[in-house]
Amino acid sequence: MSHTSQDVYQHYIGGEWTTGDGDTTFESENPATGDTIAEFHRGTESDIDRALAEADAAFEEWRDLSYIDRAEYLWDIYHELRERTDELGEIVTKECGKEISEGRADVVEAAHMVEWAAGNARHPHGDVVPSEISSKDAYMRRKPRGVVGCITPWNFPVAIPFWHMAVTLVEGNTVVWKPAEQTPWCGQILAEMFEDAGIPDGVFNMVQGFGDAGNAIVEDDRVDTVLFTGSAEVGHQISGKVGGEAGKLAACEMGGKNAIVVTENADLDIAVHSAVMSSFKTTGQRCVSSERLIVHEDVYDEFKERFVDLAESVAVGDPLDEDTFMGPAIESEHVEKISRHNQLARDEGANVLVDRFELDADEIPEGHEGGHWVGPFVYEVDYDPDLRCIREECFGPHVALIEYAGDIERAVELHNAVDYGLAGAIISEDYRQINYYRDNAEVGLAYGNLPCIGAEVQLPFGGVKKSGNGYPSAREIIEAVTERTAWTLNNSKDIEMAQGLSADITTTED
Repeated sequence: MSHTSQDVYQHYIGGEWTTGDGDTTFESENPATGDTIAEFHRGTESDIDRALAEADAAFEEWRDLSYIDRAEYLWDIYHELRERTDELGEIVTKECGKEISEGRADVVEAAHMVEWAAGNARHPHGDVVPSEISSKDAYMRRKPRGVVGCITPWNFPVAIPFWHMAVTLVEGNTVVWKPAEQTPWCGQILAEMFEDAGIPDGVFNMVQGFGDAGNAIVEDDRVDTVLFTGSAEVGHQISGKVGGEAGKLAACEMGGKNAIVVTENADLDIAVHSAVMSSFKTTGQRCVSSERLIVHEDVYDEFKERFVDLAESVAVGDPLDEDTFMGPAIESEHVEKISRHNQLARDEGANVLVDRFELDADEIPEGHEGGHWVGPFVYEVDYDPDLRCIREECFGPHVALIEYAGDIERAVELHNAVDYGLAGAIISEDYRQINYYRDNAEVGLAYGNLPCIGAEVQLPFGGVKKSGNGYPSAREIIEAVTERTAWTLNNSKDIEMAQGLSADITTTED
């Protein structure tokens, strides 16, 4: 595709659009058609260096504004997200392939996060803490950490950037953001919003690019906090690197091998509905998607029959069509990865129940032959803790049915027998089973009688074990982007110490 330089989209650094130092470009592609959406300059380490210098220089002035003044810029973005929900939802769908109601929900979620962060500016911050000395006041204050590097994924290309950046900016930090290389057009539009809002130069910076640009953010000493949402492999590299550096923080939210437990006391209508939503929404490409369904032997056959029937028939198609349930996978390399996981299950002895990996020609919409199409793959397998297919994340519509006998303790034991711990659900009408799951499931996001997807912005979002080491979203992000100071002030002319410590100064003459 030939382009003049004006057709190639730029980075936003220090309040200006710039082609940067790199001489290569990359394209954004519509995963449903394979068509090119736009072309972008690929950021280099020196572009990140410049963006960090701008963010560093802008920090002091931005920090000195009040919370409320900082939030004013975000209110402008909130209104723009609201006014452009349908338009932007369509762009999300065109660039990352998820069906249109999910595209719109991505933008709505972004608006909710900006609303939460901007509204929080007027809420109380800090705590007054009683001192055991009545003449002392003690309280906690928060201060911004400084420059925050944000690295975001393609599957929520509008919502997750605002999870990272909205609270970070209101708290008084400056930002350097690298959007996912698969969804740079969404990144472009968000950067234009910040420009339209008139945010001071250098407070928000965006560099388009790949992992080398992201790594330059992680490696740089000027970055005080790294916020990362993406694969466990990359997240662990980041948290390992940053963890060894004094004074630097990383909050990483990563993948999962999430499960839904369906007990003998489940309402099967809820169970099947929840499982289909959790396994196949976003074509299984959510960090919270369910790839394991752990089902009690008493209800297993009926659940299996009903789940398989729906997996055979969920509508895969043009994600812009309101009747589509499942769009394409993000890119051809990911289709190959899903294929390898499906083959792994076969190699490990799975009984394949549904294989729509290669869709029939009549299922692929006209003009979409170049898209990255893939359908549900469902199998059952006798539980064995050594099976890789039920331990390794596929990030696709790849689902194992695992039958269990015994009590809720056994179900939760199987549920927890993976390295991950992001999301999960229990389907049961027995509150004791639900509460046992609540108290013992090793997950950061848990649901009862619901799909294990669908977090709201006012709840912390993140996992345990291999799924995360922090919560780069919602209210919990405040912990990652601020420092707490415990402040104690003496209102007396005398110095009196807590814990019975003597304040008397004795000298050799005493």
